[in-house]
Amino acid sequence: MSSSLYRLGLLMASLRWKIIALWMILLIALGALAVGLGGTFSSDIEIPGTEGQRGIDNLANRFPEMGGASGQVVLGSEDGAEIGEHRDEIEDLMAQIADVDGVAAAPSPFDDVSPGTRSDDDSAIIAQFQMDGQVGTFPEGSLEEIEGLVDSVDSADLSADIGGQVLQSSEVPFGAGEVVGILIALLILAIVFRSFVPAVIPIITALVGVGISMLAVMALAAGVEIPSVTTALGAMLGLAVGIDYALFILSRHRDQLSAGEDVRESIGRALATSGSAVIFAGLTVIVALVGLFVTGIPFLTIMGVAAAATVALSVVVALTMLPAIMGVLGERLRPRKVRALMAQNDGVLPEPDPEQPRRRSFGTLWVRVVTKVPALTILLVVLGVGALAIPIKDLELALPDLGTEQPGTPARDTYDLVAEEFGPGYNGPLLLTADIINTTDPLGVVEDLKADVESLDHVKEIQMATPNRGADLAVVVVIPEGGPTDQSTKDLVHELRDSAAGWEEEYSISDVTVTGATAVGIDVTDKLSTALLPFGIFVVGLSLILLAMVFRSVWVPIKASLGYLLSVAAAFGVTAMVFEYGWFNAPLSVSVNGPVVAFMPIMVMGVLFGLAMDYEVFLVSRMREEFTRTGDARASIEKGFTASAPVVVAAALIMVSVFAGFVTSGWFMLQPIAVGLAVGVLVDAFVVRMTLVPAVLALLGSHAWWLPRWLDRALPKVDVEGEGLHAVLEHRHWTQEHGAHALRLQDTVAPLVGEKGTIGPLTGSIPPGSLLVVRSADDAARAAFLALAAGRLEPESGLLAVHDRLAPDDLGAIQGRAHWIPAGAGVAARLREIPGRRLSTAVIVVERLEDLAHSATSIDDTLVERLDALLESGATLVVGSRRPDVSDAERLLQDSLRDPRRLSALAVQRSTASVPEGALA
Repeated sequence: MSSSLYRLGLLMASLRWKIIALWMILLIALGALAVGLGGTFSSDIEIPGTEGQRGIDNLANRFPEMGGASGQVVLGSEDGAEIGEHRDEIEDLMAQIADVDGVAAAPSPFDDVSPGTRSDDDSAIIAQFQMDGQVGTFPEGSLEEIEGLVDSVDSADLSADIGGQVLQSSEVPFGAGEVVGILIALLILAIVFRSFVPAVIPIITALVGVGISMLAVMALAAGVEIPSVTTALGAMLGLAVGIDYALFILSRHRDQLSAGEDVRESIGRALATSGSAVIFAGLTVIVALVGLFVTGIPFLTIMGVAAAATVALSVVVALTMLPAIMGVLGERLRPRKVRALMAQNDGVLPEPDPEQPRRRSFGTLWVRVVTKVPALTILLVVLGVGALAIPIKDLELALPDLGTEQPGTPARDTYDLVAEEFGPGYNGPLLLTADIINTTDPLGVVEDLKADVESLDHVKEIQMATPNRGADLAVVVVIPEGGPTDQSTKDLVHELRDSAAGWEEEYSISDVTVTGATAVGIDVTDKLSTALLPFGIFVVGLSLILLAMVFRSVWVPIKASLGYLLSVAAAFGVTAMVFEYGWFNAPLSVSVNGPVVAFMPIMVMGVLFGLAMDYEVFLVSRMREEFTRTGDARASIEKGFTASAPVVVAAALIMVSVFAGFVTSGWFMLQPIAVGLAVGVLVDAFVVRMTLVPAVLALLGSHAWWLPRWLDRALPKVDVEGEGLHAVLEHRHWTQEHGAHALRLQDTVAPLVGEKGTIGPLTGSIPPGSLLVVRSADDAARAAFLALAAGRLEPESGLLAVHDRLAPDDLGAIQGRAHWIPAGAGVAARLREIPGRRLSTAVIVVERLEDLAHSATSIDDTLVERLDALLESGATLVVGSRRPDVSDAERLLQDSLRDPRRLSALAVQRSTASVPEGALA
């Protein structure tokens, strides 16, 4: 991968203006598409298949007057008279509301059939109205018209306030907090780079990535139901990772420029090294977010996929637009002092003075402190994070209702008014539905059912009990004593459902369900809580596998996963402190204390998993690199930490500032997630990764890097630090010295095909336009070499280069250039099928020499001319021969070629302890 990224970086730098223009065109085009389609987001959070949702769907079909979103008009007498004195005004208002387009019903609250709820002192009444559909589907302007009608009767004698589900907004509030978060990120970048110009670049690329992804989501919302929180979550996450990923690549580029490297070469190397780590980091976040599908919750899956797409786009922007911008700025990104030194020395940076003492960094001092007594450090971290996690026991989950809106908004004011004047239960009525088609006395059954429900605990009153027009469905509107998120209301829902079977048997009814917005919210919360454990197992198991692949260790992944769980515990604990205990409410603009949004834990777990793995990789990979090179466990921790810590610190601070900016938005749907992520990143980066990790590694010593051999063989190799780049650069320098070669092997060892054993080590090379005959009576050895040349076999060790592509990183590219002619195939016909373009990099593998000779002598007398033309065009042929020495077919082929010097031979055999493994002849 690193070799491909190296070439990608060079390409992006050379096409810099075109690449930037393409991204700008895409941004503008998606903006026009999003505006043109006019998509809207959904504020409904539902889970198909739950009892509450089934009840809502049933009402929409069989009792449409109660199937849509409901609204309230709270009317209060301000002149000291009873509310009945204002009956004419109120009935006139409800009649006008009933005439509004999209309103299904707006009965008078003074009707005997559906009376409104009066306050105890008879000074206020709640009038209900029902819309045809759910929030987001109302006819344009209908809600505004209703609000205008309500405002028109609000006077000194009669107060009128609108409330209910209809006021749930799908608009995402963005304010000054987000801007401040970005400005803080810019300040951190300016400090890191000691310059304003490079500091702006990550902000620009992150905004482009977020802008494109959010516009794409807006366009999709025209045809797909997407929760409104999706855009805010995607923007928050996209900004954070977009800035961080650009920081990782740009900081490597700046370091290389500071060392005097050429600008274009530095761009390629930065992408090959840090770009590899960015891809891995992005993949971990993407997999964790897409992994939300394990919850089986559609809206959560949509949110996860949209957020994952935003992260993926951030990675693509970092790998394409960022190097293009670096190419445009060129030398201006090189530090001024370095530029001045190079200008004074003919463009070359002089060697540093070896006698000049190096200043110890804070990172070096810190890692020495935390690893001096590692057991003590581990104990302090576990106790400290454990203390933060204690409030988890009080963390309650629920879906947000109108009581979580900002104070001063009509929705929140009406919600508080209803709770104060009538009781909190009126803000969260429950709907009990029952199929009564088999009864002969539907009205009597409804009355009996009403009486049974009234006798249950936590029931304040029955607001309405009636069959539908067809007398086949009964609906009982239950007002609980507690609010929508109170535990007593949850208990009542469960008690109603537990009683359903008895009522069905006693009254000969069926399909008794408890539904309504409150019941649906309880169902969603229960489903999300149940999904936490399987999702936790998924992400922890995934982290163990991914990190074992990266670090080739057993203990490092275990330590990383346990550290991740500590970070999650701290995030949940602090979230409980803020939203349950009310700590720091004022500075964080938190206006409601109580249950947090139900999908906060699972969303924080998913996102934090990816970010925690990012920091683990960036920090520990340098330590592993040092340990592999020196074998000194203690020194590798210090050197690796010192090299990586500054970038990790900056990345974490940027993440925290961006997440914290979204906390102050005041949107309760997003606030707990933003708090959880900000705290989680802060604890994970500074406490877990930069304190606990070095201490654990110091305690384990060299055992930290132990991996059983069988597991090492089973796990695929992952290059996240661009180790493959060294081979790419070495091959490039070799090519500059020796010329271009079509096939090059350097101490190459490869497994046999179909048998146990290996061939090699093989060393040698052939130039383009050559015909190589591979001789061996050993079918497995010969097949192994032919497969190597065609990119069908990965070498176990050593170097394999086919033109400018190296295995194993570029096996796909090698395969794409190779043409395989199997034994028994018509060689003449297959050669004619090879396209004439890009022959200079083509490798043609003929499995059996006899097929080639037979075609040349018996089938197509122009075949040799075709071979000469292919070789003249630069194509390379590799032909297998079952003879260990020169065969008649090989002699015939050599005598027939226009230039016999193009033919060379290689004898291969399987590796043994006593016989040389192979050599080019």
